Amino acid sequence: MTQHKVIFTPSGIRATASGDQTVYDVALAAGVDLQSICGGKGMCNRCQVEVEPGSHAKYGITVGEDALSEWTESEQRGVDKGRLPPGRRLACRAKVLGDVVVDVPADAREYETSISKASVAFLTELDPAVKLYMLELPQQGLDDNPSDAEALSAALRQFGIDAAPKHRTLVKLQPILAKNDRRLIAVVRDDRQIIDIWPPEMFHVYGAAIDIGSTSIALYVYDLSQGELAYEASAMNPQIRFGEDLMSRVSYCMLNKGGEEKLTQAVREQVAAMLEQARVTLNLGHNQILEVVAVGNPIMHHLFLGISPVELGQAPFTLAVKDLFEVPARLLDLGLSESARVTMLPLVGGHVGADTTGAYLTQIDAMEGRSVLLVDIGTNAEIVLSHGGKVAAASSPTGPAFEGAEISAGVRASKGAIERVRIDPATGESKVRIIGHDGWLSDSDGSALPHRISGICGSGIFEVMVELADAGFIDRGGLFRPESCPARFVEDGKSWKFLLVDQPGAQIWIKQTDIRSVQLAKAALAAGVRLLTDHLGCESFDEVLLAGAFGNHLDAEYVARIGIIPGAEAAQIRSIGNAAGMGAAMAMFNRAEQHKLVEAVRLIEKVETATEPKFQDYFVEAMAFPTAPQTSDDNQQGRGRRRRSRDRTA
Repeated sequence: MTQHKVIFTPSGIRATASGDQTVYDVALAAGVDLQSICGGKGMCNRCQVEVEPGSHAKYGITVGEDALSEWTESEQRGVDKGRLPPGRRLACRAKVLGDVVVDVPADAREYETSISKASVAFLTELDPAVKLYMLELPQQGLDDNPSDAEALSAALRQFGIDAAPKHRTLVKLQPILAKNDRRLIAVVRDDRQIIDIWPPEMFHVYGAAIDIGSTSIALYVYDLSQGELAYEASAMNPQIRFGEDLMSRVSYCMLNKGGEEKLTQAVREQVAAMLEQARVTLNLGHNQILEVVAVGNPIMHHLFLGISPVELGQAPFTLAVKDLFEVPARLLDLGLSESARVTMLPLVGGHVGADTTGAYLTQIDAMEGRSVLLVDIGTNAEIVLSHGGKVAAASSPTGPAFEGAEISAGVRASKGAIERVRIDPATGESKVRIIGHDGWLSDSDGSALPHRISGICGSGIFEVMVELADAGFIDRGGLFRPESCPARFVEDGKSWKFLLVDQPGAQIWIKQTDIRSVQLAKAALAAGVRLLTDHLGCESFDEVLLAGAFGNHLDAEYVARIGIIPGAEAAQIRSIGNAAGMGAAMAMFNRAEQHKLVEAVRLIEKVETATEPKFQDYFVEAMAFPTAPQTSDDNQQGRGRRRRSRDRTA
């Protein structure tokens, strides 16, 4: 019987389909989070999915136009009644006829993915680019030969602002004056542009800081009149359906005509939807969100601006632009006022992007004059090191393993995902903690769970590797040692796999390929760190700062023990939350912070890991698990990974 590959995003769950199975059948069996209250009968219209035809290099499959069965009457009824948006299918009606990548939209998931990009406090003065001025223009007489435009400019000069109204404000000027006894609010940007005028009511101006990550998007909306956080939200980046990591999305653009346009549209639509939800929630007018400051890695940065990322997928990794960049929001289809502006923070270069510079802005003062390493661990680890009065930055191709992808039982951080692991070295039995359930669980606790264990997410991956090494179940080279615990190891073809969780309907295995994926990721990051410490002559750290949602979940003890940051001790490691998003907020709050960042970025020395000869040597050395026992095969295993590591770096 023919079997077809089915990859579900954003969860990362992989499954196979055969016979007359529908997408819903496969999702149900695989534990995919997908809504349905009619039991798959095509009645409730909740099990909506999206499928994108084309070549998906990351998964090694091409999704044909005929990957799913033909349109059904149930689906047509859903469209006719406005319940099924264009481009979506009902999972319970669509049969799998070929290899397919299936995206489950957020509104079709029972539980939202756990995206921890909550705001954190930062200190800066409130001096935004957009300010409001309440004015009362003088009554004009016949002998004055006046114009209201001149009167408006004259009223603003008392605040040190020399600006004249443009067409949009001129059209609104006299009607507002006539209705409000010649009083109005002038909306001024950068002390030199009148971008709007409002009636003299208690309106406030708002701004949005946006962190566009490869996995998730975080939005923070601030009241720029009072300096308060008014709204925050996170969502999965819908580009995941085109590939989990950055290079797979670049490959999609290379292999599919118009691919970059689809990726751009996907991210802009998500950002626009988040902004609209914020506006509705806060009961704001369409013209009140006027400043947007956004950050993202170079590929996310380019795609959001509508720039093809293809040049970033190959040496010399040339950016289209790396300086601070401003663009009218209307050109990005974000649903904001035509007076709204989007500012993209500067990039360092290559694969060190505006998310890194945003995070750096929040820590510039803390890093100055000290030896501090700032690391944002994601599908591409971006690293900044300050030492000896200098600052250097690099990027390492860690891939998505730390986020649960490329792991056989890997899933995103959602309910039911394993996030903490402890392994008994004597028996091999495990205790785990899952998202959405308090307390530790062992093999005998499955019947008490409100939902099944779905897999293992990034923080769990970290811990299981350290626990396996500490227990002696893998050697320093990463090979399983089945003789150390025969009760938990099972042959897996020519290799072995370890039984992490053994519950009815929820056996979670760790395979040899999983170990290798983590090794490649940790070795790439460690090698990048060593190149930076070499470059600046740094022998030890005063502090190690972990930025980003993933870093926020990591246990400092396990970060130190797994060896991803050579020389770092647990006491030196500190999480700083979503510093990228907070850097965007700081730059929006205070123009001086933005200028400070622009000048600071110009002084950062870029180290290119792809061309550094020592990267390979450091990479191979870092493949070892420091706490695992040494065996005679370890060095051979390290040499066996040389070629693959070069492939990942290129």
